[in-house]
Amino acid sequence: MSRISAVISDFGGVLTTPLIDAFRAVDAHAAIPLPALGAAMWRLTERDGENPLHRLERGEIAEREFLDAVAAELSEALERPVDMTSFSATYFEHLHPNEAMIELLRELRGRGQRMALLTNNVREWEPLWRAKAPIDELFELVVDSAFVGLRKPDREIYDLTLERLGLAAEQCLFIDDIEVNCATARGLGMPTVWFRSNEQAIAEIEAAISG
Repeated sequence: MSRISAVISDFGGVLTTPLIDAFRAVDAHAAIPLPALGAAMWRLTERDGENPLHRLERGEIAEREFLDAVAAELSEALERPVDMTSFSATYFEHLHPNEAMIELLRELRGRGQRMALLTNNVREWEPLWRAKAPIDELFELVVDSAFVGLRKPDREIYDLTLERLGLAAEQCLFIDDIEVNCATARGLGMPTVWFRSNEQAIAEIEAAISG
């Protein structure tokens, strides 16, 4: 019998198409080159001592404050006005469900696995990302960074998820498309699958569940 009692999955990049595709769509729609966006984020990090995206994902600042700060940096660097008001709409328009992974998680729940979602996300985006997958059908527990004031890869959000599930780390399989997030989970004793493709991840998940 499998020692795995629950599956804890990331959202973006696991249950959706790759996030980079959505960022490229923002680039094409708003003419915001990805290198310039990255550089603007880096300058804000140096200025404020922390990446503003991290504060946004912990719910410490509003989306509007974040986008205004990034737009100001981009406008100065690109020497033209940059409008970020359509960022979230464009981003989510080009972020699509990963049907293969959604179907796998549906099957696992049908087999008796408990299911949890652990996502770094933005408070104002909740209606947008929830529309991409049958969240309430798939998951008994959703831990969203923006509503708990913690974010991956900090261990506290993993501890909170385990506490809410009432399970030990070794009983939970963790799936994420970012390796550093998996590293924290492994450090706590969770089996992990670092998602890189559907074929690779599904095989590893099935092996972990049946092992």
